[in-house]
Amino acid sequence: MKKIFTCLALFFLSIGLHAQENLDYQKPPKEILDLADYERAPSVSMDTKKEYMLLSYRNTYKNLDDLNQEEMRLGGLRINPITNISSTVTYLNNLKVRKINAKNEIQVAGLPKNPKISNISWSPNEQYISFTNTTKSGVELWYLELATAKATKLTDDNLNANLGNPVSWFKDSQSLLIKTLPSKRAPLIDDKKDIPTGPTVSESEGKVSQNRTYQDLLKNKTDEANFESLVTSELYTVTLSGSKKIFKEAAIYAGETFSPDGNYVMITTLEKPFSYIVPLNRFPQSTIIYDATGKEVKKVNEVPLNEIMPKGFMSTRTGKRNMSWRNDAPATLYFVEALDGGDQANEVPFRDEVFLWEAPFNSSPKSLVKTKQRFAGIRWGNATTAILMDRWYDTRNMKTYLIDPSVEGANPKIIWDRNYQDQYNDPGNFEMKKNDLGSYVLAIEKGKMYLLGDGFTKEGQFPFIDELDIKTLKTKRLYESKLENKKEDLLSIEDLKKGEVLVMIQSKNEYPNYYFRNLKTKKLTAITSFENPFENLNNVYKEVITYKRSDGVTLSGTLYLPVGYDRVKKDKKLPLLIWAYPREFKDKNSAGQTTQNPNEFTFPYYGSFVYWVTRGYAVLDDASFPIIGEGTTEPNDTFIPQLVDNAKAAIDAVDNLGYINRSKVGVGGHSYGAFMTANLLTHSNLFACGIARSGAYNRTLTPFGFQSEQRNYWDVPEIYNTMSPFMNASKMKTPLLLVHGEADNNPGTFTLQTERYFQALKGLGAPVRMVLLPKESHGYVAEENILHLLWEQDQFLEKHLKN
Repeated sequence: MKKIFTCLALFFLSIGLHAQENLDYQKPPKEILDLADYERAPSVSMDTKKEYMLLSYRNTYKNLDDLNQEEMRLGGLRINPITNISSTVTYLNNLKVRKINAKNEIQVAGLPKNPKISNISWSPNEQYISFTNTTKSGVELWYLELATAKATKLTDDNLNANLGNPVSWFKDSQSLLIKTLPSKRAPLIDDKKDIPTGPTVSESEGKVSQNRTYQDLLKNKTDEANFESLVTSELYTVTLSGSKKIFKEAAIYAGETFSPDGNYVMITTLEKPFSYIVPLNRFPQSTIIYDATGKEVKKVNEVPLNEIMPKGFMSTRTGKRNMSWRNDAPATLYFVEALDGGDQANEVPFRDEVFLWEAPFNSSPKSLVKTKQRFAGIRWGNATTAILMDRWYDTRNMKTYLIDPSVEGANPKIIWDRNYQDQYNDPGNFEMKKNDLGSYVLAIEKGKMYLLGDGFTKEGQFPFIDELDIKTLKTKRLYESKLENKKEDLLSIEDLKKGEVLVMIQSKNEYPNYYFRNLKTKKLTAITSFENPFENLNNVYKEVITYKRSDGVTLSGTLYLPVGYDRVKKDKKLPLLIWAYPREFKDKNSAGQTTQNPNEFTFPYYGSFVYWVTRGYAVLDDASFPIIGEGTTEPNDTFIPQLVDNAKAAIDAVDNLGYINRSKVGVGGHSYGAFMTANLLTHSNLFACGIARSGAYNRTLTPFGFQSEQRNYWDVPEIYNTMSPFMNASKMKTPLLLVHGEADNNPGTFTLQTERYFQALKGLGAPVRMVLLPKESHGYVAEENILHLLWEQDQFLEKHLKN
């Protein structure tokens, strides 16, 4: 009998019903490794006067040791309880300073040994930069004096960065408000050692409470106690000379912002009760205004626990929300209140109302304006000029208005009424500048405002600068970029009178670099000169192709062909890789617009298939996969047929060019792109294999909506079931590589999704391989894991696609 069982076990292993292995880390072949093993160029930030430039450096990747730190997952946070900073933070390891008009960078002196730098913040006068350094036991505060390029340590490593940046500058640029660990901090409870005092009980009172599937939530009283201990801070004032004094006693400080004049600070704290079903941003909150010495002025808001949310993306909470300082006034708050009870299903003439509230907040707030759609933002200009926006998700409509803030109940004038997914008619973003208070406001000169646009058109991309007349609301084009074989991004207007603009220019083979462009003389002055770290891709053919799917919708993708491929003879038919991500639209016109530029720098990263052009594959990157639902039809009502139509159109387009063997086509995607991949392999015979990373495959595990789907499972069970690859696992017979981070933190894409889908496919005899990357979240960051992932994908494609 024992012999029979042994033979059966060997038989099951041999046919692949169950095969598991613990591999050592592998590296991809040289062609891919040469591209993946590159040195990252520094990031750049500049002061508004463009006198100084800060260059910040970091490693290309993290390593497993970075991920293998202690971690607690509470309230939607991932915290290192030893250092008291997010366990997901990516650190900088060096800083350099350069004067804009100089050629050489200056190494910042005095930096700590082996620094772990984060939370960089410029002082209001832009002469200093604060930053934190994480040691083995905590977070320190440092500052950099730009004029001397010297760094100085200000505090011990006792800052509390568990809720984000623990540092805010005072207006005088000589002192900072910091969050520190409490002097009487409650010790953390070890649930492996402490005996529970009772069960965990949850109860529903019969009210509708529909929430997405969040991760890292509180689960019990122990989690509550540890969460409170970890996020509680004391507020201190510390000067650049190092003196320190208490500002506020211990509380859970979730936000501290100074008024533009610096005389007040708005402080928001989290309050109890905590929730087990939503993350901390929906816990109760209290907001109080203090003066610059820490004296309480006024409690301006109390937000209750927000566990119950009406259905729909445009539903919102009741009470005061979006509370912030008005940038063009010394100390005036603005906030928004829903007029429809926060429920998008209610039919009302106005959805939201915007209020103004001047310091010292003794009088009642004044109504500024009511919006017919949900408030979507405001850009302050001056006493009589502001830009207001409202929008509605179901129709993808956004309206932009000109309002006069000096008039109570201001009558908004419509500037644009448009579909915000319509890229070809995007008017651009308003240029902002620092005012006398040091806050960013609309750049207004002689009754004119200015817009910087991406400039996507049917003919290509032509970034522009437009002038908007405040009286007539008409625009005049001042500049349109038409560089040949290059891409120019217009970043900011530096001097309107001189016509100087900060731009970034790049090409397929030229790394993005900063320049000053003079619109009058057309002169370009280089600011940076970063080199291309991916020269192996210099001679790769790159083209944005457009094509149509069966219903006439225009699609696009960036096509790459290997070096030396003869596009005239086409005597070698290449295997094709398609990388994509589905996106939802409410109209065919917007869905068919192209926003890809062939002159954009080719920057391979672990998330795309571009590496494999060096291995002899044709690659169609960022292929359009629109899912359209016009009128009362929702996009997901026809998700599967549209998905297949998109894929067929892409393959037909490249095949019609004569480049590929259409029997050797692979598809891949990450997150919702992984969901797409599994469905394509299930419901079509277009592909020879697929790669699905960090996806969700069983929509009953995301029952209250996913992606842009607002209906719940019980509203449309047939939609959820039809769209779930897990429910249709018996139809899937195409080789599939499933990859997932072992510690995925993204709502809905639990690692369990991949594990259960793999078990279903394995049990049903599908050719499938599952790779779980240790310590990784939804995106992958450790060098060992990324290089092994590239090896896994290469091995899989060589086996199932090329050969």
